[in-house]
Amino acid sequence: MVAIVKYKEKEKKKPGRPTKLRIEDQILLTLQYLREYRSYFHIGKDWKISESNVCRIVLKIENILIKSRKFRLPGKKKLLDSSLNEDLILMDVMESPIQRPTKHQKIFYSGKQGEHTLKTQVVFGRKTGKIICLAHEKGKTHDFRLFKKSNVKFHKLLKIIADKGYQGIAKIHKSSETPIKKPRRGKLSKEQKQYNRQLNRLRVVVEHVNRRLKIFKILSYPYRNRHKRFGLRSNLIAGIYNYELAL
Repeated sequence: MVAIVKYKEKEKKKPGRPTKLRIEDQILLTLQYLREYRSYFHIGKDWKISESNVCRIVLKIENILIKSRKFRLPGKKKLLDSSLNEDLILMDVMESPIQRPTKHQKIFYSGKQGEHTLKTQVVFGRKTGKIICLAHEKGKTHDFRLFKKSNVKFHKLLKIIADKGYQGIAKIHKSSETPIKKPRRGKLSKEQKQYNRQLNRLRVVVEHVNRRLKIFKILSYPYRNRHKRFGLRSNLIAGIYNYELAL
């Protein structure tokens, strides 16, 4: 990260006013903001700089890191590649709470969580554990509708496992499995329950990935910033997660 930011700073024709913090400290400040998600004011008090200066540093470092391609995700086109080094693809939707919107509250309200949220669809491989792509929508959007809106397509030989929210995915991709849903006023047979348990043993990895992402409190605490930047930040965090796996 330090090498990327230093190289970018050297490219500037007009460096402008020198900052109080070194590049190493600027990166640490940005990671601290994403990890702890405290206010600019409190982080500024720790580093003895103004609140507006903290905001500028965070935005600058985030933009540089995401544009460097070192922390970019492979992307959904990778899922169509026959040479993809994965035997199984898992999908799940992670929800991040947001502050109550002043307008259009209904489209952000998630009945499942009982609060206003932003949804993030996470697609990753079981073999490497790396996240391949993300997709985002408002809290009211159903998981399967989010999948169709994301326009994610898979190679025909890839096996997909998802949760009950993706009922009907087998019509789009034949090599996909979801837990069997209990019929209304009915019960599941012993074979069906055993099948669901076996599937859940494979799907438990999803919870581990979600936990690793939500260590960054900006994804687990109520999001206070503009929603347009949420996608960039979650992609950057997922890129950092992938980079750590490669070390």
